[in-house]
Amino acid sequence: MKITLRRSLIGVPKDQRATVYALGLKKTGDTREVADTRDVAGMVNKVAYLLTIEEKAPEGQAQT
Repeated sequence: MKITLRRSLIGVPKDQRATVYALGLKKTGDTREVADTRDVAGMVNKVAYLLTIEEKAPEGQAQT
């Protein structure tokens, strides 16, 4: 899954800011490719209002 930080971290609680940093995002506009595991999905869900999330198509299938 591909995630992009779209909102500023100003005024965001410390635990959510730490979650964003743990996902590898440091400043607005940063994009990372992360594994689609249960742990990462929980982290992404916690700060989803700050992110743009793009799901990847399963291997061997074309994206529509």
